[in-house]
Amino acid sequence: MKGEQVKLTEKKRKDIVAAAIKEFQEHGFRGGKTSRIAKRANVSSRTLYNHFETKDALLDEISKIMIEQKAAVEKIPFDPERDLEEQLANTLQRYVDALTDPETIALTRMVTAEMLIDLERSQDYYAQLATFQDPITQLISEAMDAGAIRRTDPKYASRQLISLIRDFFYTPDFMLGQKQENEGAMSDCIKMFLTHYKAEMQ
Repeated sequence: MKGEQVKLTEKKRKDIVAAAIKEFQEHGFRGGKTSRIAKRANVSSRTLYNHFETKDALLDEISKIMIEQKAAVEKIPFDPERDLEEQLANTLQRYVDALTDPETIALTRMVTAEMLIDLERSQDYYAQLATFQDPITQLISEAMDAGAIRRTDPKYASRQLISLIRDFFYTPDFMLGQKQENEGAMSDCIKMFLTHYKAEMQ
């Protein structure tokens, strides 16, 4: 019985968060109302406040979900027996697929709009995000350890590569709501990156 009650409580919490996401997407964080969120979630306002004391707490929970989604992209160890460019392409494609998922895009737009207004919230979000190692940084770091990529700060190198990829595959979707034809762009970005970073064979 207790287990069923816990499951019901967890379901209500998830329903509240899902309702808050829809409310904030439609009305913005500042225009969103907890009364409408409760109605969307089919719970009382009291139940909502038992889970989240404030509207800010709801947005914090949504930001946490975003971070967890970014951190959940599968990390594949570097394999020195496989082609480096192919491994980078596979990892980057998984990253792009996760980043451009329609629900993720909608969620990111909503949270980003609030972070542009609230500098402290933005700083907290990126501080939390920095605690996770993304799969691209991990792959580059392991490739450096194996001598396939010349030694430098893996986060710095990863940031350069991700910036190239995001400009072609993420920004048009996020800013314009449309995907662009980028045939060959992934390969070109990786080749540009490796031209600078690939270790010279002895």
